[in-house]
Amino acid sequence: MLHLDTCKELSKILGDSLAEETHTWIEDRLDIIVESKSAKELYLCYSLLAGRIGPDKKPKIREVNQELAEYLIAQKADLLQIARIYLLIRVLESDRAYFSGKVANLIEVADTGELVTFLKFLILLPNAGDFNRVGVEALRTNIGTVFDAIALNNPYPSKYFNDQQWNQMYLKAAFMERNLGDIIDVEKRANRDLARIISDYAHERWAASRSIDPLLWRPVAPFLEGVLLQDMDHLFMSKDKTENLAAALCCYSSPQQEAQNLLNVYPDLKEMVTGNEVTWENLKK
Repeated sequence: MLHLDTCKELSKILGDSLAEETHTWIEDRLDIIVESKSAKELYLCYSLLAGRIGPDKKPKIREVNQELAEYLIAQKADLLQIARIYLLIRVLESDRAYFSGKVANLIEVADTGELVTFLKFLILLPNAGDFNRVGVEALRTNIGTVFDAIALNNPYPSKYFNDQQWNQMYLKAAFMERNLGDIIDVEKRANRDLARIISDYAHERWAASRSIDPLLWRPVAPFLEGVLLQDMDHLFMSKDKTENLAAALCCYSSPQQEAQNLLNVYPDLKEMVTGNEVTWENLKK
């Protein structure tokens, strides 16, 4: 995701934000871990970080790579989280073959806060794809903070999840009533199976007289035919203006002529989406 100097940049943030004694302690312990290849020292250092830094200390993010800075800000990273992920990146970069298994073991026994940190910043690891199982397992949780850590504002699923895993995440986010606008690369990961699943889910909700987040329809545009095109007609007929606009956005982005013809029936809505007055980003604002 980011540039090759992520480890160096995180170290700079820690140096700017921590007392010199604490930063030196972290670097000294890391030198010992890397040189001795000691799993025991890795686990000990990881557990001691919380006592050294504390949970609410804010980082000074300045003069670092912009993409990295923006990601840390979006994830509301605190200094303890940055220190933990820095520790993991540093050891993995030193010897991926040896430390990958040790990091996996560390995550197996992580408490909720540690797991949330790992998932939020998983994309920063030099061998992030090796930990795909941890990301997928997080989709099965009923703990909201854990699910949100992997599903929301996180580029990892788009890059490493297969379609089945992605679809599971997207539908569960809808079921848990998460903000679907916080899922990254929705259109990029659109697939025919997901479009069918969304339609089936919508029909179940409609049959029970229950509402649907209009953002749920965002990935269906490339597949508007048959039942899905009928779904767009249903949305256009809704008394909810947001649902009307969701249908307009889907039809506007669709390569299907039938979808374009349907949109032409609603010129006012068409004008709003063609003029970028309404987009998926501002649909619910």
